[in-house]
Amino acid sequence: MRGRTAALLVIGAAAGGHALVRRLRAVEVEGASMLPALRPGDWLLVLNGARVAPGDLVVARHPRRDGLLVVKRAAHREAGGWWLESDNQGAPGRQDSWDFGAVPDGLVEGRVVARYWPFGRFALLAPPRPLSSGSPSGRGRSSSAETRGWGGWLAAATLGRPAQRSEQ
Repeated sequence: MRGRTAALLVIGAAAGGHALVRRLRAVEVEGASMLPALRPGDWLLVLNGARVAPGDLVVARHPRRDGLLVVKRAAHREAGGWWLESDNQGAPGRQDSWDFGAVPDGLVEGRVVARYWPFGRFALLAPPRPLSSGSPSGRGRSSSAETRGWGGWLAAATLGRPAQRSEQ
């Protein structure tokens, strides 16, 4: 009986870990619009489909440019979706909700949960919360940056999707 319980726990943990890995995406910051929170060259882990709250860093599809991802800070919720802003409003080329309005929920891909590179700047960037879409309303500051998939094509093989790139 003990052996069965242990085996079930191992299988359950493996299945749960596999589900979590399928929800993770890695991106690289390539812009100054997120300074000082994020710097160009920072690598981030994003939890796809995670609940968003005001103040969270998120990855979203640009509402006006197909295929482009942006890293922003969720400032507050509006009727049309999330108001996403750059931390560094003076960054050259930055784009955020001040330029394109609120971002519909369907375009918000996930919440940034950690910065893992450079190793000396490792940080958990968001408290764990249940996986789901939607969130409460509120206010906060925001950010944006270019991103591309972790490890280039390694990300495509490991995470089952092609590397992606975005800009501020």
